[in-house]
Parts: sequence; structure tokens; C-alpha cells
Amino acid sequence: MKQSFNGSFSAAEIENLIQYHLRYSLGYNDGQATAEAMFRALALTLRERLVDGMSHTEERYRQQQSKRLCYLSMEYLIGSSLRNNLSNLGLLNLYKEVLWKMDIDFDSVCDAESDAALGNGGLGRLATCFLDSLATLSMPAVGYGINYEFGLFKQRIVNGYQKERPDRWLGKGSPWQIERPDAACLIPVYGQVELVKDQFGNYQPVWLNWELIIGVPCDMPIIGYGGNTINRLRLYSSKSAEEFDIEKFNQGDYLQAVEHKIFSERISKVLYPSDSVIPGQELRLIQEYFLVACSLRDILRQQNNYNHSIGDLPQNVAIQLNDTHPALAVAELMRLLIDEHKLDWETAWDKTVQTLGYTNHTLLPEALEKWPVPLFERVLPRHLQIIFDINQRFLRKVMVAFPGNQYKLREMSIIEETEPKQVRMAYLSIIGSHSINGVAALHSELIKSQLVPNFHDMWPDRFNNKTNGVSQRRWLLNANPRLAQLINGSIGDTWTTDLYNLQQLEAFVDDAGFLGEIAAVKQANKERLAAHIGASQSVTIDPTSIFDVQIKRIHEYKRQLLNALHIIHLYLQIVDEGLTLTQPRTHIFAGKAAAGYREAKLIIKLINNVADIVNKDPRVKDQLKVIFLPNYNVSLGEKIFPAADISEQISTAGMEASGTGNMKFALNGALTVGTLDGANIEIRHQVGPDNIFIFGLNADEIQELRDRCTYQPAQIYRDNPCVRQVIDAIRADRFSENEKGIFHSICDKILDPRDYYFHLADFESYRLVQANATSLFGEKQEWHRKALKNIARSGFFSSDRTVREYAEEIWGIEPVADLDDDGTTGEFLAEKLA
Repeated sequence: MKQSFNGSFSAAEIENLIQYHLRYSLGYNDGQATAEAMFRALALTLRERLVDGMSHTEERYRQQQSKRLCYLSMEYLIGSSLRNNLSNLGLLNLYKEVLWKMDIDFDSVCDAESDAALGNGGLGRLATCFLDSLATLSMPAVGYGINYEFGLFKQRIVNGYQKERPDRWLGKGSPWQIERPDAACLIPVYGQVELVKDQFGNYQPVWLNWELIIGVPCDMPIIGYGGNTINRLRLYSSKSAEEFDIEKFNQGDYLQAVEHKIFSERISKVLYPSDSVIPGQELRLIQEYFLVACSLRDILRQQNNYNHSIGDLPQNVAIQLNDTHPALAVAELMRLLIDEHKLDWETAWDKTVQTLGYTNHTLLPEALEKWPVPLFERVLPRHLQIIFDINQRFLRKVMVAFPGNQYKLREMSIIEETEPKQVRMAYLSIIGSHSINGVAALHSELIKSQLVPNFHDMWPDRFNNKTNGVSQRRWLLNANPRLAQLINGSIGDTWTTDLYNLQQLEAFVDDAGFLGEIAAVKQANKERLAAHIGASQSVTIDPTSIFDVQIKRIHEYKRQLLNALHIIHLYLQIVDEGLTLTQPRTHIFAGKAAAGYREAKLIIKLINNVADIVNKDPRVKDQLKVIFLPNYNVSLGEKIFPAADISEQISTAGMEASGTGNMKFALNGALTVGTLDGANIEIRHQVGPDNIFIFGLNADEIQELRDRCTYQPAQIYRDNPCVRQVIDAIRADRFSENEKGIFHSICDKILDPRDYYFHLADFESYRLVQANATSLFGEKQEWHRKALKNIARSGFFSSDRTVREYAEEIWGIEPVADLDDDGTTGEFLAEKLA
């Protein structure tokens, strides 16, 4: 019978449940509860409903024998869940009403929830948007990941420097997580492989003397919009198989008594431990193996529970590898099929390739992952043996496809012949998957033409594009309720499940009254962000100024440095040239640098030093402000995206895979200043070239400069007085009086012809396009008309569209409706959308 898990709650019942959980689940007396306690009580009022919803959804899939997706990702950047869950269940307004009657501020309760520290950037946020879309479309899917105790890190800025602190988001547990100790997995690691005779007298490789780690899962409910489907995200924590050695403890060796426990449980402590040292490399390798080993054991157990044979795995399951981190799934699935389920090699390989798909998210060599063979041999000896076998059989096929071509053999081998030898994980993913996709049109073409052209030559049909998307429920409906309310009052709310319906807003692009309402919404959002900045940073900013925003992971290719150089140029125009800016500007940055990435951390230091100088200089007055907001996360993003006027998407062309922040900004009415890179190209195509500010060299021009070695930044420095003025100011320590010379290495790098990111090549074009944007901002009605066109033309960038493409072209899964009383499938949301 068709069910929904979003109805039949009355306001009185909700209030009673809140009071019950405050007293009996959390131990608070009347009037004593903190905002955090109130958040937990609200979450607990939903728990029974969510558990029932997950069980009903799973039973629905089981009854209809649905093929399911298993999505493997090292990251899920979930953010906070209370508001999103209530919204998807259709209970948001009812809960707001209840708290209002209780004289409790709903927003304060939501703000008391810590962001789930399970991800870092776009990779994890994309995975979370996909899970939202899959549930909304009633598609059978499970996300698999690691339940990090501390996440990446909590970023603080001290004297301009990034400082990393543990992000103890699970310190008090999460009311959303449901532990499943009955589904724990035993995961072997270390040991050695020996040849042992089987019952037929044949020698078989056997993995011996391994150590065991226990993977204990917990489930987080993923609620589809409307509440008809509740899928799950299964996250694994690492536990020791030997909690405590009492003999060693009684002998006084207290540390040794818990050594195995400490070793095992470190695996799920933090996201991306630094791999700049050997122990860090070992931990990251084990962490990635732990993810795939737990996931695959669970997948095969479910295959058995559904009474499906192992041989039918590709017909019942699609497994998607979200980037190269889960690449070991190729070797681990082969190991399980051969060693434990006794399939022959050719059959096991056929099932593996048919089941696995691989999404590439980067063209950066350092992100494609290689592991030293000696490390691999010590940690995962059986997997290395299987990888050698995969490689040997694959190279035979290469010899047939490209006879006599030794270059192809060397370039396509999984094993890189360096000292020491390296296992190329991206190559393992490509060889072991039936589909390899990029995440934007340009990115997918560059994968084929630059990253792995030899593999494309061999298997052209395996390569495809799936441009990223974002969930409009999270990033418009919930993040920007003022704009959502305005849209709903104008065209209805069908856009929440079909974003293309925003096209109906085109009817208002010449409606002065409606443009005024768009402007009022934007201004209110800017005032909200200004208040947050004032409270958290003790800096007063002008909410009528241009909010120019760049929020993303700090990396040289994303070129936060180019943005900073332009800000310095504007500052020097004011204080040295005596000019007045035609529009006041507020430049807002946020993002984390990897803990071991020195250059990125120095860029953060430069931005903060520039901010300190600019914001305190009385000559600047209110013309220019610079803000670096620390510890960027989803909750902070929900404040920033709705308030932005300009979206900075200024990566070196050919280096950004896609980006999703660019889509969120456009959806919320910001105008993009960007290069022809990643999904900027598709945004330009969708919104129109007149509604975006494009500058700089394109990917072909950048590649030509690299190939011909003709880039001459020193000549640009000599010829361009603006560039010279900025570089000279940095060299003269105008932004580092107390730390002389700290930024000289930045100058040296961007003046070096080997600057891989071509900062100065694009500086003048960037300066001019910024001037054009500033000029347009003064024409308020025209600015808001273009902003409205960005909103109205964002339909393509819904993750619902992306997921449908994956489902139809790669995964082979379909929406699954509830069964009606007569046993037939009823109407479901995806059917309505079609």
C-alpha cells in the first residue's frame, strides 16, 4: 500500500513528543533546555518515522526485485539535517508553528546543529545532492562511506594563518545515526600470500596471517522530497577485533594493552590524513581499502538476502566509484568473487567490469593517486597479486590492439615503472569499469584527449559525460526561503521537483515590479550575511556594496591569488592614485587549504593580511572591504550563496573538472565572473553570453602556451603598469611589514615562466571584466534582469537531471513506486516529473 511518512502529526502531538524527549531521552527539566538540546529533541521526534520509512522503502525494493545503485564515496558533505529533513517531509511549517507557540526561535535551534564533518568540498557535496535526488526520484540506492569521528579539520585563522583543530562533530553522537552492529564486517589487512594445494591438488593463492579490523555500520536516513522514499547512507566506523589485552595490562604494559584498539580505530578518525609521510600514506591506503571492503561485503550480503546468485550481480547491482579513492573496489570485488565465492577468473572479471562505473573528478596528476608497490605489498598483499594479474591480462589485450607499440604498453600499464614502482589507481578504475565519465563537457573531452587518450583509443564507447548538478531543494528552497517564496507566489512550486519550470520566470524579465521584488530579496539576504559577518568577524560591511564572492577549496588552480591581486590593484588605485571606486565592493572569501599544502596556506595568509590593511586604512573608507570567513561548511554556504552579487569562478582554463558552486550561485541570482572552464561553459550556454562575464585564455590557448613554452610573465610585468604596481607592492612588504619577505615566493612563482596557473596571463582580462561588472551593477534594473535570467535558466543544473542520465545510461536503475492495494504499482514522483 502506498505510504508517505510526512503526515498525521498534529501540533499538540509534536509539542508533547518534544517535551517527552527533552525529559526522558535527554534528561532536561522544564525551561532548562539549551538550543542544542532542543535540536536533539526535535530530531528524536522524527526518529520512529524515519526508521519506519527506511524499512518500508527497503521492503518496497525487495518486493519488486529492483536493481539498486551502490554509491561509494570517501566524502559526503551533508551539512546540517534538521531543516532539510523537515522540509522534505513537508513538516517544516508545522514545526516552526509549534516552536513559535513554545516561544522558541526555530532558526536558533537549527543553528545549534553541527554540520556532519563527513566531507571537504565539491566531491562530497555532489555525492550528497545525488543521494537527495535519488530518494526524491524514488530510485533504489545506498550511499557507502566512512563515519569520520573528526572529519577533515576545523579551520581557525590566527594572525592570518590557517590553523587546524579537530572537528569533534560526533562528540555527543548524532540523533540521525542508527547503529547496525548486527551488520558488522570483518576486514583482513597485512599478512602474506602463500600457494596452498586445494582438494584437487592444484595450487591456489591463500592470504594468511592477516590482522582483522571490524567495520561497524550506522545508517543515516536520506529523505526524498515529499517523504515517499527514505533511502539510507551507510557509514562505517572502524573497531578493533581485540579491544583489550588483559595479560599485558596486568603486566603493567598499559599502552601495549590497547595498541591494537588504537591502530584499528584510527582508520575512521579523520578524513584525508596527510600523505606527506609514510605512516600517513599507509593510513590513507588502509582507509580507502576499509571503505571498499566494508561496502562490498555488505553489497554481497544483500545480494544473498535478496536470494540473488552472485553470477547475477550486474543485473541486480550497479556500483559507482566517486573518483579514484574507491578504486580498490576493482581488486577487492575480484578477490571476493574468486577467493570466497569460487568463480573462475574470466567470469569474475566479466561480472566486475559490468558492475562497476567510474567517475573522474580531476585532471590534476596529484589527485589521481598512486601507491608505492612496497607499501601495497605489505598492507594488501593479495590485492597486489590480483592487480598484477589484471595488469598482465590487460597488457596482452593492448599488444593485440596496438601491435608492436611499446610506448602504449608502458603508458597504459597499471604499474608505473619508477623507483619504487607505483600502482596507478585511476588506471585500475578505468580498466575495471564498463563506464568512465567526466563531470562537465570540457572536462570529459580533456579526459579523452589529454588525461588518458590511450584508453579512449582502446575503448571509446566506455567514455561519456555527465555534467554535475545541485539539489534545488537544498540550495534554493531551504537556503533561500525569501526567493523561494517569491517564486512560488509567481509560478507555483513545481520547480522543486522539476527545475526546468523556473523557465516560467522569463515572463517577468521586463516586469519592473517583479525585478524590484528580486532586488528586495537579494538585499535582505545581503543584510543577513552582513549581520553574520559583523557578529563573527567584528567587521562592518556595507550591504549595498557589490558582494563579490569566492568560496571553494583553496588551491592554486582555483586562483584565489588572482582575485587577491585584483583587490590589491583596487586598493592601490584608491590610496596611491587617489581614485574613487564607482561602486563600493565587499570581497568575501571562504575555504580550507589542505593541511600540508604550503602554497595554498600562504595564499590564505596573503588574503588575510590584505584584509587587515584594507579594512583598517582610513583612506579607503567604505569603498572596499575584504573578508575571509573561516571554517567554510554547508551551513555557512547557505548564508553566502543567496547574498552574492558576483560569483568568482576563475580557475585556470582546463583545470576545473566542473564545479557546483557556480551552479548554486547562478540559481540564487548571482552573475558569474569566470573563465571558460568546467561547467562555466555550460552555464554560459544555458544563461546566454550576455548574462555572464567571461574572461581569460581558453583551455586550448593555455595548452599551447605550455606546449610551446612561450609564456613570458616577466614581459607582462614590464609592459603592464597595473601588474607592476601590484607585484612591487607585495615585494615591498606593504602587506607584511611585521614578517618581511613572507610573500616574496608568491611573486617569484607568478613571474616564473613555469607558473602552471598563468596568473598574469589573465590578469588584464580579469581586471577589465571586473570593471564591466562594476559598471553594470550601477544599472540596477539591468543587473537584476540578468540575475533573473540566471535563475530562470538554471533548470539544466539540477542534480535530478544528472541522476536521471546516470540511471538511464550507466546504472540501469529505474524509479520504484509503492504497490497499491491491488498489488499494482501506483503513481510515483518520477512518473509525475516525466
